[in-house]
Amino acid sequence: MKALLCEAFGPPETLVVRDLPDPEPGPGEVVVRVGAAPLNFFDTLIIENRYQYKPQPPFSPGGEIAGTVAAVGAGVTDFAPGDRVAAYVTWGGCRTHMVVPADKLIRVPDGLSDETAASLLITYGTSLHALKNRAAMQPGETLAILGASGGVGLAAVELGVLMGARVIACASSPEKLELARRHGATDLVDYAAEDLKAALKRLAPEGVDVVYDPVGGDLAEPALRALGWKGRFLVVGFAGGGIPRMPLNLLLLKGCDMLGVFWGVFTEKEPAANRENVEQLFAWALAGKLRVHIGATTDLAGAPAAIRAIADRKAEGKIVVRP
Repeated sequence: MKALLCEAFGPPETLVVRDLPDPEPGPGEVVVRVGAAPLNFFDTLIIENRYQYKPQPPFSPGGEIAGTVAAVGAGVTDFAPGDRVAAYVTWGGCRTHMVVPADKLIRVPDGLSDETAASLLITYGTSLHALKNRAAMQPGETLAILGASGGVGLAAVELGVLMGARVIACASSPEKLELARRHGATDLVDYAAEDLKAALKRLAPEGVDVVYDPVGGDLAEPALRALGWKGRFLVVGFAGGGIPRMPLNLLLLKGCDMLGVFWGVFTEKEPAANRENVEQLFAWALAGKLRVHIGATTDLAGAPAAIRAIADRKAEGKIVVRP
């Protein structure tokens, strides 16, 4: 088998492709022939030892996969060779074959490609968990999304529209905003060209109900200041590089909530709720209600350049590795 490996912590350019022995499943395990391993922003962090999860080298990046069962270990009765499956694996997905605990697998229905199924797990899973389980967002509410053209941002745009919200997409260029508009956003804010707080106040004079923030940095506080009474601020990530220090008096004055969104831990603590969400995402995608935007595909050799593009915030939508 072949694998993209982080042999020592460093930038994407230090990743290498190696030949490894074919894996064998242990009891309760399954070997998946990986058909698709989408990349995410946290892949740029985990290879530099700057993420919450800290695997020891050598390891492969890639936190979500979809493919076909190649072999099953002792005691596995729910899956058989040839079954199509997907799984959130935290890291390790950028390889041709991967051993996965059987209880982490979710069946992929016919009619859904490996690229689409895998791409629904982390970004759409995070966004649905944020909007549904954390913010309890209701139809008719106003949702402002920062970084609206990135992986989780674009997923939040689609899901916000599907859940009946008025979606304000916020991004750093007209091209990125046009992508969000094509995915359903009704209002657009270019925060590279205008003040974010002022623009949101203009579009929602009473304040927005929910802010979805995977960016952090200098954008977080003005977005919080644009929140309305009993609004909810979703802390999704810090793609902007900085972890902001937020004025907590604003939470008091607005009667609002700041809610952490850590989908990875959610999958561990509440696996049944996560499985329900993923199965809902698969059903919506099959019905044509979700349109996963796959911006590019690559092989293992091209994956380091793809991770660099994500780190430099040049990616639009998902980049999928086809091992």
